[in-house]
Amino acid sequence: MIDLMNLNAAKEEDLGVEIIPIGITGASDSDNISIAQKAINEVRKIKSQNNIPDDYGLRVGVKGGGCSGLSYTLGFDASAKDNDRIYETQGIKVFIDPKSLFYLMGVTLDYSDGLNGKGFTFNNPNATKTCGCGSSFGV
Repeated sequence: MIDLMNLNAAKEEDLGVEIIPIGITGASDSDNISIAQKAINEVRKIKSQNNIPDDYGLRVGVKGGGCSGLSYTLGFDASAKDNDRIYETQGIKVFIDPKSLFYLMGVTLDYSDGLNGKGFTFNNPNATKTCGCGSSFGV
């Protein structure tokens, strides 16, 4: 997997948000995952600049660790793993494992290129605590 959390890239305009319905029975619209257009543009740019094949998918996940208990993962995988949920938005495949999906419900993935740093950001309305650097959270 190619780690996106540590790659730098140039500025893109924010053009809106793409909603990914999670497809879980009983889930509400607020549980859907959103990806900002700015993040989609950045994913495309990184794939192009690093010669990542078009058929690779964006893996979005959560793993144990970090000062708040959980941390986000973001990278490219050649193929989905068993039991992954596979979504597609604007031609980009998105892979999410079932365990991570629980923690990612309602999340917005964005890209920031402001003065306080560049990188992908996760806005998680379910997080009850976060660390100072913003890379880990707890629920």
